[in-house]
Amino acid sequence: MNTIQNLPDFWVTVFDSSKNGILVIDAQGVIIFYNKAATSIFRDSFAEYMVGEHISKVRPEAWPDLKNILKTGRPQHKKKISLSDTTIIANRSPIKKNEETIGVISVFQDISEYETIISELQGYQRLHKELEAIFESSYDGLYITDGSAKTIRVNSSYERITGLSKEDLIGRDMYSLVDEKVFDYSVTLEVLKNRKAVTILQKVMDGKQLVVTGTPVFDENNEIFLVVTNVRDITRLNLLRAQLEDSKRINTRFYQTLQENDDLEHALQEMVIKSQAMIQVVKKALKVANAETSVLLLGESGVGKSMLAKIIHQMSPRKENPFVKINCGVIPDSLMESELFGYEKGAFTGASHSGKAGLIEAAHEGTVFLDEIGELKLDMQVKLLEIIEDKTYTKIGADHSTKVNVNIIAATNRDLKKMIHDGKFREDLYYRLNVVPIYIPPLRERKEDIAALIHNILDKFNKQKKISKRIAPEAIEILLKHNFPGNVRELVNIVERMIVMSEENFLSPLDLPSEIRKEAHVSSISNQKGSLKEILAGVESQIIKDAVSKCSTIKEVSQALNLHPTTLWRKMIKYGIKQNIA
Repeated sequence: MNTIQNLPDFWVTVFDSSKNGILVIDAQGVIIFYNKAATSIFRDSFAEYMVGEHISKVRPEAWPDLKNILKTGRPQHKKKISLSDTTIIANRSPIKKNEETIGVISVFQDISEYETIISELQGYQRLHKELEAIFESSYDGLYITDGSAKTIRVNSSYERITGLSKEDLIGRDMYSLVDEKVFDYSVTLEVLKNRKAVTILQKVMDGKQLVVTGTPVFDENNEIFLVVTNVRDITRLNLLRAQLEDSKRINTRFYQTLQENDDLEHALQEMVIKSQAMIQVVKKALKVANAETSVLLLGESGVGKSMLAKIIHQMSPRKENPFVKINCGVIPDSLMESELFGYEKGAFTGASHSGKAGLIEAAHEGTVFLDEIGELKLDMQVKLLEIIEDKTYTKIGADHSTKVNVNIIAATNRDLKKMIHDGKFREDLYYRLNVVPIYIPPLRERKEDIAALIHNILDKFNKQKKISKRIAPEAIEILLKHNFPGNVRELVNIVERMIVMSEENFLSPLDLPSEIRKEAHVSSISNQKGSLKEILAGVESQIIKDAVSKCSTIKEVSQALNLHPTTLWRKMIKYGIKQNIA
């Protein structure tokens, strides 16, 4: 076989012109040809030094395969060989003469660049699949058009949300879709028009509410080449928001109700109330307390107007600040102005050198309770009106007004409307005070409160004096029939008198004031039926029973009733009164 030196120059030129590497060995494995492409692929400097060398010395990685081809005569195709800095693919064929293998020709190509391209392509394919998975897995609808508003992508969520099919949308431009009323309004067209992101609210089929946001994507020339539209169904979100708001309103109302019930319970304990009439009064007062508006308490003397005013203050936002009670009926007219509004130093003869703060100033940030407001003279009514309307007043001797922040509660047992008619009370002040009128019924109209009040008075007195007195049900029954012209104040006085005057721990009807006992007897007699003799016998029997229950001996009873002991015994036997005394 000829070596490269024996080849004609033409064939050498032909082989060297090939971009594929060409390597030829003889039957012994000696290199007999090695073209320029092979030199370049293998990074060899001098091809001529390769010829004549054994292949195992030059390309040891190739010798085992080439040796096998020489031995078997079978070719080897598309053999991929990875070298340190390159990858080649080779086709190796035996050279035969008269069926004898006399050599091997290997034609190979550097595929490193193609592998890089393939790797990048595979990376793009993976990225494409990942982006496709993300695009389709989005719970929000995604709608993509190109820069001319032509639909190019629609995900499954968009189909689910809108009920439209991607087959009916892809390839269609938004102008046509709007013309055909597929969409009533296109955020894509707004984005293309304004060249910025646009968000709109839309309603679609079945009343669904959507938030639609279109976002432009710009190319290197600052031209829009994509518009990505995000569609979110907020129907459920709006429903949940509405339910949450309803729940908040319910919770707020529930909390307010609990707070009102707690306040009511506290107020009922403070005032000792059992009657529905007074419960309604207190409920109204608690509502007013939170509103911080002017209140006018109406009712007879002694019904508890002062107590209710204190409760309104205690349940108001001003509860931590002063509560100042001013009884307009007990302050002399000559001192009223200085007491209410104070004076500057040296304002008049006898004035304090340092001046004096009035009761109104002392109540700053708190509550002023004007009891018996009907007793306030007209000139003072004008100054009070100034406080209510302007939150200012002027001290005696001052040349400037003073700011004050107070809430006004007024009370009266007089007919202010009649006083207005008679010119004794200012009409404008009346309407300023009478923003919320609260009428407190007299005790005779709420008999249910009497027993509770009696026991409350007893409990307080027992704790104060460290005693343990109780009251007989019969005594309570008699008090229930009393008219109480003095209302609660009269009841307190009666019970305290019974406690003080009684030497026993058990208060009986005999401990009641004599006028109330007489009133009860007269009432009892007038209600009895039968002859005069029968009525007198019943009264006599009751009197003896009461005396026996109070005394420990017959002698004490006879002295109390001014009866001879023998006569007393006879009457006790006659009326069946138990003789359990000595």
